[in-house]
Amino acid sequence: MVRDRATAEDCAQETFERAYRNWASWRPDAPVEAWLHRIAINVAISDRRHQSLGQAGELIRRLGRPAPGPDPSTVAERSELVRALKKLPPKQAAALVLRYYHGYSNREIGAALGVPEQTVASRLGAARKQLQAVLGRER
Repeated sequence: MVRDRATAEDCAQETFERAYRNWASWRPDAPVEAWLHRIAINVAISDRRHQSLGQAGELIRRLGRPAPGPDPSTVAERSELVRALKKLPPKQAAALVLRYYHGYSNREIGAALGVPEQTVASRLGAARKQLQAVLGRER
């Protein structure tokens, strides 16, 4: 489910850290292996999501930087990104800008917007998909 061995090792470590932190949530009537597998799958899905968000974030970071000179292609790309962001629902656009322009974590974005981290993650995922669709349609 993940890209490479190093990522798999990171995901395995994250799985056991989450299991340790959430041990109280395990129900003794369910097999511990199934519980660990569910955590591992969620960690792998999160890793893939972060990889996809990273690609969108790189575009936002690249286009959000001031151009060193009056490069018309950079100016055009930046204005294209601004138009695409304006087409997103405001809550999704806010999450994207806080993540990729300001570098906030999900926890920090959640605190800033007054929503749980999971809500931030879902807004980022939806925003990324819509942004890719809008940018792809305009090109």
